[in-house]
Amino acid sequence: MKALIVVDVQNDFCPGGALAVAKGEIVIEPINKLSQLFESEGMAVIFTRDWHPANHSSFKKYGGIWPVHCVAGTHGAELHADLYFPGVAILVSKATLPEKEAYSGFQQTGLASWLHDMDVDHIVVTGLATDYCVKNTVFDAITLGFKVDVVIDAVMPVNLNRDDGEKAFAEMVERGARILNSSDLI
Repeated sequence: MKALIVVDVQNDFCPGGALAVAKGEIVIEPINKLSQLFESEGMAVIFTRDWHPANHSSFKKYGGIWPVHCVAGTHGAELHADLYFPGVAILVSKATLPEKEAYSGFQQTGLASWLHDMDVDHIVVTGLATDYCVKNTVFDAITLGFKVDVVIDAVMPVNLNRDDGEKAFAEMVERGARILNSSDLI
């Protein structure tokens, strides 16, 4: 069975947020279409979110590389208001421990066990940002034995370096992911 994973489409990663991905909001429309499709076909839909404590080690003031973002319980940590959240979807919080970074939706979340229990063997990954949390979620999914598709028009990179997004796609393909357009699935 397939499952859709929507990675970190949170206010702080969208335009105007503390760690905004340029044009990050353009992923919402294809993600919404895919969420509705997966819901209508009875397939699993999972949303991941950064849910950091205020003293998270990834923040610059605690030795990390990022500005304060996605602090648990804040507006910045909420999923974007235009995102369609199916009634059957589950929400997975990650990076919840101050001392542990967690770019992947599989790190310290129990997601892999849940997917295996649901007989999911194929995941479709969307969300923000291609070159960090999407890429690491894809890497872990492949390592855990899932077949993985990444939806190119439903992800956007941070691009700290101009070509980070392109490099992330190449690395994901090298490890076995397929890159598709949402139109290939809808």
